[in-house]
Formats: sequence, C-alpha cells, structure tokens
Amino acid sequence: MNSKRGNVWIAAAGLVINEAGEWLVVKKKYSGLKGKWSLPAGFVQPGEMLDEAAVREVKEETGIDAEPIAFLGLRTGVIDGEISDNMAIFLLRPRSEDITVQEDELHAAAFLSKPALCADPATSGLLRYLLALEPLAFLPPHDGFNPGDPFGYTKYRLYFKSSKS
Repeated sequence: MNSKRGNVWIAAAGLVINEAGEWLVVKKKYSGLKGKWSLPAGFVQPGEMLDEAAVREVKEETGIDAEPIAFLGLRTGVIDGEISDNMAIFLLRPRSEDITVQEDELHAAAFLSKPALCADPATSGLLRYLLALEPLAFLPPHDGFNPGDPFGYTKYRLYFKSSKS
C-alpha cells in the first residue's frame, strides 16, 4: 500500500490535440511508464475536479495551457489485489503551443503525429489503444446543473451524451 495515497488512487490525464492533429505526449522518468510516450497525467488534488486535474497536469508537465472539451473514458484497475487505481481521461484543446518540459519528472514532451506514435516502439499500451480507436468517441461537458443545496457542492459538471447534440 502507498501510505501517502491509501488504497484508492484517483488520477486524471489529458489528451491534447493541436490543429495539425498531433498528440501531446510525454516520456516519464519513473514508474511503469519510464521511457514510454504517454499522456500527461497525475493524481487529483483535494478541492479539484477530475477535468481540472487533467488541465493542471498538462500545464505542470508540459507548460501547455489547455481547456477541457470532452470526457474520453476511464482506465480502472486493481494493483496486487489491493490498490484501486483509477484514471479519467479528458480531451483537451490547447490554448498555447510552446512546450516547457518539467525536467524533474520527464525526459521529454512533444506534439507527435499519429503515424509517428504508431511507429515508435516507445509508445505506451494505453496510447496504442487510443490510437486504434480513432476516431475517438467522447462525452461533452454540461455546466449549470445544481444537484441540490443539501450536498454543498462548490463546483459541479456533468459529462453525458445529450440526445440534443
């Protein structure tokens, strides 16, 4: 067990796609993804919504400002029969282009084309899976819904497929 996080891990990742159709990817210096191209990602902090965590992690790891435009999916698993490891993946729109690599955690960060990622043996399994799903299906965000005052939410957002879209 990781005493810092307990037995339930909640993380968020951002798939940032630029106007050229390139994907923002990073090569981490640690974990099972060490040396592999993967999505910018990290653990959700207290007081943070999942999509905010994805935006923050993209900014921290790559310097890219981004905004959430859709929920792509959920990666969930159990490590060693004990740790619930969950990651929400969001589609993000870049609001800046200049990459600044977070050198403490990363070897590299880059916008790469889908063919380049498919051909690179250092592309992670999750990225390969997402590339094979193209075109990606997603759920758009819906703001403005209040589930009721007794809950005490200070922020609230829904990601559902609308029959009106």
